[in-house]
Amino acid sequence: MSAVVHHVKTLHQYHALRGLGKPMHPLISVVDYSQVKVSSEDYLKKWKFDFYLIALKRNFDREFKMNYGQNQYDYDEGVMFFMAPRQLLSIQGDSIKADQKSGWMLLVHPDFLYGTALARTIGKYAFFKYSIHEALFTSEREEKALNTIVASIKQEYQSNIDQHSQQIIVSQIDTLLAYSNRFYERQFITRKPMNHRILERFEQILEACFTDEQVLEEGIPTVSDIAKQLHLTPNYLSAVLMHLTGASTQHHIHEKIIDRAKQRLSTTDLSVSQIAYELGFEYPQSFSKLFKAKTKQSPIAFRKSITMN
Repeated sequence: MSAVVHHVKTLHQYHALRGLGKPMHPLISVVDYSQVKVSSEDYLKKWKFDFYLIALKRNFDREFKMNYGQNQYDYDEGVMFFMAPRQLLSIQGDSIKADQKSGWMLLVHPDFLYGTALARTIGKYAFFKYSIHEALFTSEREEKALNTIVASIKQEYQSNIDQHSQQIIVSQIDTLLAYSNRFYERQFITRKPMNHRILERFEQILEACFTDEQVLEEGIPTVSDIAKQLHLTPNYLSAVLMHLTGASTQHHIHEKIIDRAKQRLSTTDLSVSQIAYELGFEYPQSFSKLFKAKTKQSPIAFRKSITMN
């Protein structure tokens, strides 16, 4: 039996649910994580919020049973994760005492960003679509920088709200996200051995997709297909590959298709349509369009150039 999804629509509703006082602002709130009350039953439920949730928590490993693929977490500092509105959250673990946990949670309703540049650009931050096991592990220095920004946000909305408040707070949220982006870049560097294992496994999976007639049976592998096999979200996988190789997951898939196509065009007498079907394309025209976009030649022109040489 699947878990019931509990839909939390407002910040006021979230505060009441977690045993907190009424929020001082209906659309933005900084919550002291040590004051958040979570029952053991809550860990069996799935949650959906209608607002952004950005959290930095300590003692995370004592509360949650999580691995990074087959690897244990390698940081014992703060753990930061991000949720966009209407994403599903489910956690397995045991509740811990308030004096054993610390950190903060920033709740931002989309209406608070209405009419600002951030409302249009917040979607560029891919980490809002990362899974919880792809969390950001912050150093002590990084935590201090983030804590300062969050403290400023809290101080601003607790002061008298005026016509400048939204602009000031949104600017601070934007800065918080920019720092988070920088720290994720740092994490890709400090976790280079782990990320290289991801790359190695990715290449193995991608190669297997084009052997043993798998493509012909299942079609061209998608980014989601490969990410699922790696126990990663598509966004996180692409971020890792971009950091290591400078190219996205989709680019790697296309490059593999083109490499295989060139091999078949140069070593067999199969027609372009036959090669297209062999590579998992439903329509030969789609294959020809991709091939020309990547090589500046049609498949037939490429074959002729090989023959002439």
